Amino acid sequence: MNWFTADGYWLGRLVFQRALAAVYLVAFLCTALQFRALIGERGMLPVPALLRRTPWRAAPGLFRLHYSDRFFAAVAWTGCAVSAALLAGVDGLVPLWGAMLLWAVPWALYLSIVQVGQVWYAFGWESLLLETGFLAVFLGNADTGPPVLVLWLLRWLLFRVEFGAGLIKLRGDACWRRLTCLDFHHETQPMPGPLSRLFHLLPKPVHRAEVAANHVTQLLLPFLLFTPQPVAGAAAAAMVVTQLWLVLSGNFAWLNWLTIALALPAVDWRAFTGPPPAHPAAPLWYEITVCAATALILVLSHRPARNLLSRRQAMNRSYDPLHLVNSYGAFGSISRVRLEIVVEGTEDPVDGPATVWREYGFRGKPGDPRRLPRQVAPYHLRLDWMMWFAALSPAYARAWFGPFIERLLRADRDTLRLLAVDPFPDGPPARVRASVHRYRFTDRAERRATGNRWHREYVRPFPRG
Repeated sequence: MNWFTADGYWLGRLVFQRALAAVYLVAFLCTALQFRALIGERGMLPVPALLRRTPWRAAPGLFRLHYSDRFFAAVAWTGCAVSAALLAGVDGLVPLWGAMLLWAVPWALYLSIVQVGQVWYAFGWESLLLETGFLAVFLGNADTGPPVLVLWLLRWLLFRVEFGAGLIKLRGDACWRRLTCLDFHHETQPMPGPLSRLFHLLPKPVHRAEVAANHVTQLLLPFLLFTPQPVAGAAAAAMVVTQLWLVLSGNFAWLNWLTIALALPAVDWRAFTGPPPAHPAAPLWYEITVCAATALILVLSHRPARNLLSRRQAMNRSYDPLHLVNSYGAFGSISRVRLEIVVEGTEDPVDGPATVWREYGFRGKPGDPRRLPRQVAPYHLRLDWMMWFAALSPAYARAWFGPFIERLLRADRDTLRLLAVDPFPDGPPARVRASVHRYRFTDRAERRATGNRWHREYVRPFPRG
């Protein structure tokens, strides 16, 4: 090992790269299967309309050169293919420069997608994937040991993810300071999973312990990432355990899995692997490239660092059009009540005594009170997530909800593919309505008596936009 490489971290790099490739694969697959209804030429928020009203510098990418649904699909499926190749280890079969190019391809393709994704791609884990993917370009392959500078940058990123999330909670909703947020959060989170109801029904002292453990993991352990081993590795391992707990208790797309991937290179694997393999010395051009990339990230880091120290800390914000260095955080405030939008249609053009309204079923968000919530993460159901935001405030849906309803009225095939249940298989409905309902988990007695996992009650109609 010399000043530039840390040969002992070769396994951490390898596991991180395969985990990142898997996340890339899921992200591109989500895009390929959902984009037509969301942002396609005939989608709810069409990309061509966005490109006409925004300048190049606001969102640079491939689609500034050309857009068609066929070209977009080619980009998404190419991303799937390259990600699968990286998952299989193809980067280890090519020269160092070839491996860097291979890792640059999914980053450039996904950046182009995010630039035109609008509200459907405004989630923090999109920027996190891009920032992580950019650093992965410079990690190298078996032709050289893992570069120390990039390993430290990965820890700096993990620090901002965890510490930013911890600070936004401490500065936000008072229930985080009172250790009471999990009295509500398992029930009101955007996409409950199959175990969320069981987590919600845990005794309140357990909820207090969960919140306290979260504060330790997000506010104290991140600083230990910059200490010598084995302390840094133990801190990273504790973060992995916390993220797995979040995986079990809800659905947050690939956020938790990508955070786990970021923690893996910080673990000291030498106790399990023995002496590291010998790597040839890094070529000078590679050292210069890595040093230049490190300098760029450090310069760009000043704004996210200032954000961490600000009393007006912003969550999930990008400071440059390439999403190279970003700020992160989640759930600075916690909903006490779960509201859901129920969408129904009828074949009757006007209301009458015999009018029957049939409910559309979504793939992930709560609907039928009897249905067990599904485990969908790391897959990202973008429409389902935005429906949760829309229930909180119609402003979140102003641009797309009306077009969504219009597509249901004409039985748009791409839109119906985003749903789990189309109650009108033989033709479109005559009318569609949306209403807001309050949902809460049933307790054990209610579950035994009714068979329902949710109790729901009507609140108000939902405006179409």
